Amino acid sequence: MFKVMNFTKKTLAVTSVALGLLAAGCATAPDPSDEAAVQAFNEANDPLEPMNRYFFEVNHGLDELLVKPFAGYYNIALPDPAKDSIRNFLRNLRSPVILANDLFQGEGSRAGTTASRFLINTTLGVGGLLDAASWFGINYHDEDFGQTLAVWGSGEGIYLHLPLLGPSNPRDAGGKLVDYVLDPLTWVGYVYNVSWINTTRFMVEGIDTRARNLETIAELQKGSVDFYATIRSLYRQHRNDAIANGEDPEAVISKVTNEEMIPEDGAEVPSVLLPTAPSAATPQPATTGDQLSEAF
Repeated sequence: MFKVMNFTKKTLAVTSVALGLLAAGCATAPDPSDEAAVQAFNEANDPLEPMNRYFFEVNHGLDELLVKPFAGYYNIALPDPAKDSIRNFLRNLRSPVILANDLFQGEGSRAGTTASRFLINTTLGVGGLLDAASWFGINYHDEDFGQTLAVWGSGEGIYLHLPLLGPSNPRDAGGKLVDYVLDPLTWVGYVYNVSWINTTRFMVEGIDTRARNLETIAELQKGSVDFYATIRSLYRQHRNDAIANGEDPEAVISKVTNEEMIPEDGAEVPSVLLPTAPSAATPQPATTGDQLSEAF
């Protein structure tokens, strides 16, 4: 009985703290008489903006302190073929989750593509180190349960910027949890007590993605009047493009408004705004629209 009471007290305490943070993080609605401000507030769909900005700054600080330096060392230490093999391997590991979401969305053709890629890359591709499927014109695409929920008619909800995870929304955050459960490696980790495998996998994914976009993100930040607002806008546009199975990065990039990206001192606006897209000024590995999901 006492254990139940203690658990209840702890639950109430945590709930109270969470509600307090939400209340403190709520943005103040503009004066209803200011139509332009009201429209901008509604379009941003970011009622928790103060709290989101706080976590954005925390994440940015951690990136500058830890992730960015490691990504720099990663680029220096490994040649491009080695980095490509790592990325191919990580993508191959994700194939079961992509396949499940292809099927959930009723995308039979894309499910066939995912299954074919997994079989070919696991065999001819030496366990996924080589993208052998692309030799036969069977190209990579990504899917996740957040996209599946959207296809099923679920709205995105309010904008969120989560600690460590970055930009999101209730639909995508819930989708990540489902994808985690769907991933066979999750269960391998639990059953055989080797959960470090997943931890290592996620860390390497983060470092690899960051390493491929060091210059692009720096260019994006330098050209942004409000880096937070730019990331928020790009995240939404990218997710809408991913839900529609779009394959052209320019379709997303072209949607960014002039108000969000204004050059300083007459400089040219960065030609590439998404973290996974290659900078025009800085050579990067070839990037396709399917890679956009890996940056967010």
